[in-house]
Amino acid sequence: MIAPLPSLIPGPVAAHEAGVAPATIRKWVQLGRLTAAGKAGRAQLFRLEDVFAAERAASRRAAPA
Repeated sequence: MIAPLPSLIPGPVAAHEAGVAPATIRKWVQLGRLTAAGKAGRAQLFRLEDVFAAERAASRRAAPA
């Protein structure tokens, strides 16, 4: 049986899962395209589905017309 994904994951893990650099996650937060869902110490935590949604939106913006 496959273990369920954790509800909230730190930025570097979110970046890895979405196939982007950790700096991209930080930039999306700065631009308001992604919002942290929690904190663990100083680390921001994200919902994986929110990260995937931000990645899809970024892909749509980058796609040629």
